[in-house]
Amino acid sequence: MAANGVTAVLLLSCPDQKGLVAAVSEFLYKNEGNIIHADQHTDQEEGVFLQRVEWELDGFAIAREEIEQAFQPIAERFGMTWSLRFSDSTARIAVFVSKLPHCLYDLLARWKMGEFQAEIPLVISNHDDLAPIAGDFGVEFRRYEIGTQTKAAAEKEIVALLEDQRIDLVVLARYMQLVGEKFVARYRNKIINIHHSFLPAFAGARPYHQAHERGVKVIGATAHYVTPELDQGPIIAQDVAQTSHRDSVPDLVRKGRDLEKVVLARAIDLHLRQRIVVYGNKTVVFD
Repeated sequence: MAANGVTAVLLLSCPDQKGLVAAVSEFLYKNEGNIIHADQHTDQEEGVFLQRVEWELDGFAIAREEIEQAFQPIAERFGMTWSLRFSDSTARIAVFVSKLPHCLYDLLARWKMGEFQAEIPLVISNHDDLAPIAGDFGVEFRRYEIGTQTKAAAEKEIVALLEDQRIDLVVLARYMQLVGEKFVARYRNKIINIHHSFLPAFAGARPYHQAHERGVKVIGATAHYVTPELDQGPIIAQDVAQTSHRDSVPDLVRKGRDLEKVVLARAIDLHLRQRIVVYGNKTVVFD
């Protein structure tokens, strides 16, 4: 039975050693796998090998649901951390927001235009301000009171909701709250955050005002996976824009928000297309 163009994607990392590429290639070759994309990288300093291999399911000798079990002996032999995904899978995304609307508007518009192979069934916030935007796109909006006394209980409710909605990826689209450690652990490498790239300089409120006072010549944005350490997670995507003395604070804010939208969308797209391998606090992006 034809697989209608569906492909399988294998992402892996492990200690660098002889025979890795040969073992993966042999596994696919002996099972009639037609490789359409293969890329690899060795971090010489860390001694880590990373690889992304994509092959057609049409004609592959192993049934889709049995591939993981068949590959497991090879993974164990080389001590691999690995994942297997299929190109026809549709991820379900929950977008977390506070009051700034630019990233939410952009993501929902891209989703409606079909740029993401995903569903966005849920927007979660600690304020009501952006509820109308979610409503305009037909997305459910949920508000939770997030305070010192209510945060733990609220996040417990949120996790239950995410599990009920079968959420695969959480996107913090300028969500101005710290995410608890239990939440992060539950969605390890499945929470993407976006922020300006002045950090660790110009931290806190009004970063663009601080940058303007210092006469910065470049601004940027960073998208990364969330870890318990604030804004210290593995970086997925970054970009910059040139500035000059002619730029006012509103100019910097506008340029910064434009970058945030583009960089966040790029990071989500890379994640959905299985282009990222995380190891330690780094990523390799096979774009």
